[in-house]
Amino acid sequence: MPITRRTVLKALAATAAGAFAGAGAYGYFDERHQLVITRADIRVPVLPRALDGLRIGFLTDVHCSRWMSPDDVRHAALLLRNERPDLIVLGGDYVTWGDRTHVQPSAEALSVLSAPHGVFGILGNHDDDRDMPAALTARHITVLKDARTRLTIKGEVVDLVGIRFWTKRLADIAMLTRGAARNVILLAHDPRRLTEAAALRIPLVLSGHTHGGQVVLPLIGPVAAQKFPVVAGVGARDNTMMFVSRGIGTVYVPVRINCKPEIAVLTLRSAVDAPKPS
Repeated sequence: MPITRRTVLKALAATAAGAFAGAGAYGYFDERHQLVITRADIRVPVLPRALDGLRIGFLTDVHCSRWMSPDDVRHAALLLRNERPDLIVLGGDYVTWGDRTHVQPSAEALSVLSAPHGVFGILGNHDDDRDMPAALTARHITVLKDARTRLTIKGEVVDLVGIRFWTKRLADIAMLTRGAARNVILLAHDPRRLTEAAALRIPLVLSGHTHGGQVVLPLIGPVAAQKFPVVAGVGARDNTMMFVSRGIGTVYVPVRINCKPEIAVLTLRSAVDAPKPS
């Protein structure tokens, strides 16, 4: 049979289709289950020496559903608890599309979490404003719905500010931080709030929402998450640091490619090196 241009194009198309099908199968059956623990140091501006070394456990985008069972969520929560962080924060999206059948199972799976300075959570765009926070509160998880709470850690005051996904106006976030201590941690499901945080000189923001892109393609990158200032990991704007977690669940399609699910253990470090002892 003579090799024609059409034959070559058909062969290339078949090869590409096979590669995509194989990658999709791998992302469904394998990679989306490859939960990892990410340990990262974050250098925070004006961090007091007493808080240098503070460890924050961060779990987000659980998406408890038919694709992410309560047992899977509990497994992730136990892994994080076993890391023994000083403080645990949850970044929202405990279910998918407000699915109320998974509200209680998701909250119950997360109830195994504990930390010396408490467990705190915010709401994501998939969470309803009543049932999900009530279920978490009943399990001794403090939900910050456009609210601020004050902790004393190693003699230093730390203000945790948690905002809803839909809280975007600079003035609204400014109201929550007014009168706060200099050690402010903003919990914002959407990393696009980095803009407002930097304007308010908030030292640290913890976010999720992006799933790290969920599907990250060679040369192209995270196709569905390129609009975000930080897609995954550590980023900064001016003197504001941000960490964005890839989360543990999936949305739209139960697939992860080049983007393993993660829980994070973040160690805060002073942005200025401490002077060497004489």
